[in-house]
Amino acid sequence: MDEADYLDLIDDETWEFIRASARHFPPDSARLALDMQRALHRQMCRAFRAAPPGGPDPEDRSFGGVPCRLHATGSAPGSVVFLHGGGFVLGDLDSEDDLCAEIAAATGLRVISVGYRLAPEHVHPAAFQDALAATKAVALAFPGPLVLVGHDAGGSLAASVAHALRGRVALSGQVLICPALGGNRDRGSYLTHATAPMLSRQDVLSMAAIRHGGREPAADPTSDALRDTDFRGLPPTLVVTAQCDPLSDDGRAYRDAIRAAAGRARWIEEPGLVHGFLRGRHRITRAAQSFARITAAVTGMSRGQF
Repeated sequence: MDEADYLDLIDDETWEFIRASARHFPPDSARLALDMQRALHRQMCRAFRAAPPGGPDPEDRSFGGVPCRLHATGSAPGSVVFLHGGGFVLGDLDSEDDLCAEIAAATGLRVISVGYRLAPEHVHPAAFQDALAATKAVALAFPGPLVLVGHDAGGSLAASVAHALRGRVALSGQVLICPALGGNRDRGSYLTHATAPMLSRQDVLSMAAIRHGGREPAADPTSDALRDTDFRGLPPTLVVTAQCDPLSDDGRAYRDAIRAAAGRARWIEEPGLVHGFLRGRHRITRAAQSFARITAAVTGMSRGQF
């Protein structure tokens, strides 16, 4: 299968975002020691951090024994549990704090971001256990509409939590952004976009190995939602992927699995965008438009509309 022509697919704004990202987090950073990778990732997140939209300062507190951060800027009934990206290896409560604040401001919902444990210090299922515990605690603390939102690795965790909570916690919806869901890595977008800017197929394989301390489990939906055998009873689902991302076909496959089980699911592949594009939502017109679609979907789900 031929690889994509990125000079044709990617516009100037997105190329500038790619170059700016590389200045802070070089494409070959995986060869560096983990503490250096994390330092560079924090530096990149700070460089792209947007000014806060206003409102009360966020509050750090624990939910289910997991460190979390609560953004409560609006008065709309309902909550969002947000799970950050970083390939299960990078990221923390600060890395996408501005994104959470903007979701809260755009939707009026309280947003609780989860500081789950990272690999390799804490291999799977540690991150899943943290995400599950925090989500259950938020549901108890704030009865009412509850939407899961996950970005990158957080999208994988959100989907696995949604599968685990069926029949136990009523979720109003889940929005998964550029998630890794356990699709077939030997076909489709994994090959067409094997060397995509911002995330390569090899990056996906390497981070999965770190997450699991070696070999991945063959059939574990707490790790990869597409490994489940039952897709019934899931909440309304929106998967948003980037066209220029090896993970994109995971969104299509997950949508199709839910629909085949008579569930409600949509998949949007954003043309010309790359993995992690939400960090560029104030620099890339296409990313800003995607973020507006995402927050509109979260708002709709919280109101029972999808």
